[in-house]
Amino acid sequence: MNLYGLKSCDTCRKARQAAEKAGKNVTFIDVRETPLTADQLQTFWDAFGDALLNKKSTTWRGLSEQERTDDPLNLLKLHPTLMKRPVIEGKHLTLGWTEGVQKLHPG
Repeated sequence: MNLYGLKSCDTCRKARQAAEKAGKNVTFIDVRETPLTADQLQTFWDAFGDALLNKKSTTWRGLSEQERTDDPLNLLKLHPTLMKRPVIEGKHLTLGWTEGVQKLHPG
């Protein structure tokens, strides 16, 4: 299972701990330290669309109106912290750590 997020993200830590506690082999990828490839970004965008872009984040609020109109994949490449997280790649490709996601990736 690959878990994409930020080391400093509480939700990512909870997801990772739950998966590891359930005995899953988790590879954690910090998207700031290991930027996503164009193919990965496209795959995630195809799966989640606009939901992948965290418009409630501090990073988003810091962008100018003009910057916000940029291509979303380019924004995510330039500002990895704009990605809603975690993205979990296992049997299923999921976004976030909601109750529904937790049922798909029990832990």
